Amino acid sequence: MQWRNGIALVAAALVLAGCGSATSSGPAAVPGPVSAADLAKVTLKVGDQKGGVKSLLTAAGQLDGTPYKIEWSTFTSGPPLLEAASAGAIDIGRVGNTPPIFAAAAKAKIAVVSVARSNVERETILVPPDSPLTDVASLKGKTVGVAKGSSAHGQLLNTLHKNGLSTKDIKVSFLQPAEAYAAFTQHTIDAWAIWDPYTAQAQIEAEARVLADGRGASNGLAFETASTAALADPGRNSAIRDFVIRVVKAQKWADTHRPEWAAAWAKETGLKLEVAQKAVDAGRDQPIALDDSVVQSEQQLADAFTEEKTLPGKVDFAAFADRRFASDLDQARSNG
Repeated sequence: MQWRNGIALVAAALVLAGCGSATSSGPAAVPGPVSAADLAKVTLKVGDQKGGVKSLLTAAGQLDGTPYKIEWSTFTSGPPLLEAASAGAIDIGRVGNTPPIFAAAAKAKIAVVSVARSNVERETILVPPDSPLTDVASLKGKTVGVAKGSSAHGQLLNTLHKNGLSTKDIKVSFLQPAEAYAAFTQHTIDAWAIWDPYTAQAQIEAEARVLADGRGASNGLAFETASTAALADPGRNSAIRDFVIRVVKAQKWADTHRPEWAAAWAKETGLKLEVAQKAVDAGRDQPIALDDSVVQSEQQLADAFTEEKTLPGKVDFAAFADRRFASDLDQARSNG
């Protein structure tokens, strides 16, 4: 079938590009380190969502003394961020658990290079405070807003399956978070599948009620995802290595400095401080190993989308998992 040929070609391209896919054939060739002088010439293009990574690194002091320049771009959600990465418009960015699956299905030129896990209770399906809906079963026939290919899309799919439903039993309205928030407050959708800080914002500003959360329906994973072109380039590969180590150190710092992290996040994005604090207090990303259990969990989610016929064919997630920075990240997690 055509999609199988496409996935095979993508996997081969990753190997040729030095992507180091997480397959049994072993790691692929990786560009060697570059000199300090060459690294200083690199501009790393980083995608961000709602200022989350930039403000985190700033608050933790991890942007001090970077041996390369950083150019930031902001995206509404993970899917457009990965489209930009695949096109070479950015080199790396953080996304949730579902965007890499959709990107892989679209033969995107990307690879996940590090991973963290957050509190799945903050991945929610929300309803207005006056909604008559009382459980997931009551969503049947109702309109649910969600960003297509986002982590919320995956959580919605699994939540429906847990309750004997599928996306065929509801009316799915694909909306980016800002559009969905407006639709939610104007009651033009019945429910909203979303993540923090939007969950916190809706709870505080719109008195939203949680109909269901991600427990048993989400793996809570988020990935730093890089373009294969950047990973194949010696200078940018070295910069990405340094960058993901700084992210891990910042994530560990933030877990014990939540007020400082919330204040920086609110300042960067314009979020109300109480919204940022609520999202941070619930537990944000904590780094974990990009191991076989992570790949398996993502494969299960990918297969669920395939079975739902949301994706055109089977995705081999292992072909998009790149562990070249594993030992460096292990050390960063251990040392903080």
